[in-house]
Formats: sequence, structure tokens, C-alpha cells
Amino acid sequence: MSTANQHVFSHGMRDTRETLDAWSQRPGRVLGAWLALSLSIALTLLAAVWVVAGLLTPDLTPIHLPGFDEPSEPGDLLPILWRNSLVLALHGTACIAGFIAGASMPIAAAQRSGISRWIHVKAGELAILFVCAVTLFSLSTQALYLGFQGSTIAYQLQISRLDLILSVLPHAIPELTALFLPLAAWLIASRRGEWNQLLAATLVTVLLAIPTLILAATIEVYVWPHILQALSPVEHPVVFLEEGP
Repeated sequence: MSTANQHVFSHGMRDTRETLDAWSQRPGRVLGAWLALSLSIALTLLAAVWVVAGLLTPDLTPIHLPGFDEPSEPGDLLPILWRNSLVLALHGTACIAGFIAGASMPIAAAQRSGISRWIHVKAGELAILFVCAVTLFSLSTQALYLGFQGSTIAYQLQISRLDLILSVLPHAIPELTALFLPLAAWLIASRRGEWNQLLAATLVTVLLAIPTLILAATIEVYVWPHILQALSPVEHPVVFLEEGP
């Protein structure tokens, strides 16, 4: 490792340790800001899903929902956890990219000159663009995918889109809030210019999100099907939802 890279690495580790020490003195204030913004994003996404579900044509092909006509099993959690782990990894990567772009790249550029300095500056700018692209991609794809699923479920189970949205709140609120925690941390840090805190933010938000996602998946598999059964006038449903990628 070159001297410049060693300097960047040691500086990043020092910033991360100092950030974690500072946050331990006021965890409520830090977590509260992240949770509030992440919850706002989650509610916005659910509203978008409600709108999109009304615009898309439902799929008439029978699909499978674990726990609807047969007992739920622990294995039914795996597709949900796998899907959410990919989304969380994407958001966590975006948060790390923000740290690289806003904190590491400027330090690395300062240690260099000429074309090498220019490359590091441009790399930092590209990393910030990557974070913005990831945010838009994540929100748009989730709105489309969940909206299509919502349209199909509401139509085939003969319930309104509003009833469907209300039925998913017990698991969707904690799930989406946990998934958007890294992005919320990135947005807050970027607004304040605290890029050097994003590596610590990635670590904390991911550690908080993992148990929350497990709890949300458990509610989705073992509780949500019974809520749908109570809402649906279909006495013997033949249509079931299968989790997508």
C-alpha cells in the first residue's frame, strides 16, 4: 500500500472511530433523525405503490402466497430475506460510495498532482452520481414491482388497493424503514457536509436493519396471510402471491 493510500485509510478509520464515539454520547438524536427520514421515504414509497397499483393491469396467472392455504414454514422466510438483503446491500454500497466520494477521494486527491489528482477528483464526482442513480433506481423499481404485485393481489382477492396497503403496514413499515436507513444517513450527512461519518453510518444502519428485516419477514409470512383472509370475500382463494427477486 502506497504512503498516500495508507494516509487515506488511516484517516478514514480515525474518522470512523471518532464518529462512533461521538454518536455513543447521543444515540437518540442521531438515530431519531435517520428513522424520521427513512420512515418518510417508506411512506412515500407506499403512496407510490398505491398509485402505481391503480395504473397497472393485474396479472391473472395464479401465483403463490405462503401461509394462505397451507401452514407457513420457516423456509418461506428465505425468499423475502434474500430479496431484502440485496436491497440493503445496494443501499449500503451507496452509503459507502458517498464516504469514498465525499471524504476519501478529496484526501487522496490532495496527496497527488497532475493527472492523478484530476482522476481522483472525477472519481469522487462519479461516486456521488452513483449514489443518486442508486437512490432513484431503488425507489422506481420497488414502486413498479410492488405496485404490480399490489394490483394483482387486490384484483384476485377482490379487495381495494387501500385495504391492501393497510394490510401490509405491520410488516412494510419496519421493513422499508430498515431498508432505507443507509440512504437516510447518506442524505443527512451530505446535506451537512459530514461525508467522513458515512462509513460509521453504514455499519450502524446495516446492523440495525438486519434484525428488523428478520422480524418484518416473520410478520409477513405468519401474520399477513391471515389479515388478507379476513379482508378478502373469497372463501376459498385459488390465487397466491410468490415473492419476486
